[in-house]
Amino acid sequence: MKNYFEEIKKKLINEIKIEEVDIVDNSHNHKGHKFFSPEKFHLHLKIKSSYLNSLSRLNAQKIVMKILKEDLKKKIHALEISIVK
Repeated sequence: MKNYFEEIKKKLINEIKIEEVDIVDNSHNHKGHKFFSPEKFHLHLKIKSSYLNSLSRLNAQKIVMKILKEDLKKKIHALEISIVK
């Protein structure tokens, strides 16, 4: 799991200018939900990026979602994105 989170960080850092990325795994909060799958993650990305902060929240989130497009199909069930200052 930790290696997978490092993969996510690398993908983001390789594509966008990011100062810091914190990944919070909230999967344990969703165990009782109807479509819960232990193979898929519920993640909260806390991204510090002056570049993303210069964009609208919607455009910044679209960029992150595009970078993680394949992960969202295979390994990520839910993704919360916070662009922090």
